[in-house]
Amino acid sequence: MKKQIVKYKDLGNIGYSQAWDLQEKLLAQNLEWKTEARQNGQNDPYLVETNHHLLFCEHPPVYTLGKSGDLSNVLLDESEMAEKNIEFFRTNRGGDITFHGPGQIVGYPIFDLEKFSTDIGVYLRNIEEVIIRVLATYGLKGDRSPGETGVWLDPHEKGKERKICAIGVRCSRWVTMHGFALNVNTGLDYFSNIIPCGIPDKQVTSLSKELGEVQDMGLVREKLKSAFQEVFQVELED
Repeated sequence: MKKQIVKYKDLGNIGYSQAWDLQEKLLAQNLEWKTEARQNGQNDPYLVETNHHLLFCEHPPVYTLGKSGDLSNVLLDESEMAEKNIEFFRTNRGGDITFHGPGQIVGYPIFDLEKFSTDIGVYLRNIEEVIIRVLATYGLKGDRSPGETGVWLDPHEKGKERKICAIGVRCSRWVTMHGFALNVNTGLDYFSNIIPCGIPDKQVTSLSKELGEVQDMGLVREKLKSAFQEVFQVELED
């Protein structure tokens, strides 16, 4: 079968709300096409003209809380966040509280899972696999922590668990949005103002911290793109 095309775009440094609006727009367009196809009697998802997108970006400092997240995991009040120039958003993704900021690669796949697998668990494990493969190219063993979505280092060694990539998604009629945040050169001090992902007593880390030097963001992006093509068996198109 011919590989599916995923439209790739690097949004650069973009405000969180702008990126969220763009995702909602792309998701809504896909849902509209699905509705039209169903009304026209087309029930084969592979023949419905939906588009897959993969957006990469960096955000100015921002904390985002998932729809089932606990606000008590945010350790700053509004005035303190304003003083530190950090934005805050309640979102419609899964997961709890996380941080996005400079030096972090955020990826937003808007995929029609009816053309992959209608299993959100499989989709999440595939995103984790993308990150795990990228980390392996740096000599790091990324791993999963049972019951905790995301990618970790040493998740099974108590006291050494370090989260390097957070994942939180939304899925509407099998079209996804939101995605992952990989800490590359991220300022980790920002995580001290929250209980990351609502998981206490575990650390957060970054590529630069683990490798002892600042990393080339462009190179990491290219590695992520290659891993997405391998894991999801797609072809990225600029």
